[in-house]
Amino acid sequence: METLLSALMGEFLGTPIYFWVAFIAIVIGLLAFDLGILHRDEHEIGARESLSLYGFYVAIAMAFGGWVWWQRGAESGLEFYTAYVIEQSLAMDNMFVIASIFTFLSIPRIYQHRVLFWGIIGVVVLRAILIGLGAALVHQYSWILFLFGAFLIFTGIRMFSHQGEQPHIEENPAFRFLTKHFRVTKQLHGHDFTARQPHPKTGKLVLWLTPLGLALIMVELVDLVFAVDSVPAVFAVTQDTFIVYTSNIFAILGLRALYFALAAAMSRFRYLQISLAIVLVLVGIKIFLVPLGIKIDTLLSLVVTISILGGGIAYSLWKTRNDPDPALQEAPQSNQS
Repeated sequence: METLLSALMGEFLGTPIYFWVAFIAIVIGLLAFDLGILHRDEHEIGARESLSLYGFYVAIAMAFGGWVWWQRGAESGLEFYTAYVIEQSLAMDNMFVIASIFTFLSIPRIYQHRVLFWGIIGVVVLRAILIGLGAALVHQYSWILFLFGAFLIFTGIRMFSHQGEQPHIEENPAFRFLTKHFRVTKQLHGHDFTARQPHPKTGKLVLWLTPLGLALIMVELVDLVFAVDSVPAVFAVTQDTFIVYTSNIFAILGLRALYFALAAAMSRFRYLQISLAIVLVLVGIKIFLVPLGIKIDTLLSLVVTISILGGGIAYSLWKTRNDPDPALQEAPQSNQS
């Protein structure tokens, strides 16, 4: 017993091991609750259920941040909340691309949660690798923060200049590679990601990807691409690996739950991308200043980020207040088999 306690009190990446154990237990519990209870029976998730689930995930994240604040002090708590808000704001753009993937591949709403849920598993692993690599680089070469900052400023400017452009999934290099090198069925096979069908030449039963499986891989790749922006952005707030990783995962869990409320009203947020571009540029400037010994107050960063994001959402909703309700225009999707 004493050996176990001493092991838990040890440190991993500068944080007591029992912090990591508590976080992993919470994430596993949330995923088990989501799949085993809330969505044991597949059904279309409406806006009300989506918002309720999002509120639940936000409450868990806020409570976790409060625990970090209590255990490690106000500065760590503020860093967690700031990193959480930044990741949520930057990952918002990710939701628009995911919606485009589902639309292009004609994935019915009843199966979209399945893709997003299993996509979370990949996110947990891929983000751990990316953040671990980023932390190692920052620790070994502090000047890498200059590159992170310059990259974020460039990305923000590019996002601003390309705002309003719709993603063309059929021209995406990853999509073209997958459809060229893997067999993909033309129709869905229920909620399965793969299916066994005869080979077109030999007639032998072989494994095929279904459109649902293709969507899952595309969603994972999209998250990986967006993580290249968001992970360096969080390093502008803190270089504490525990806070960077936990804030990332909690933010993504919440946004995936919010997806179904956002999906029906994506067109209403046409000016949100401008806010995200501004946030990227400001975060890029902030991370560029870190190696120079200039640290911007964490609370100020949190307030500014929330203000810019909230302003973009409010302005978008106000400018599109007279637009037709997209939910009324959306044609019901039929289940494919």
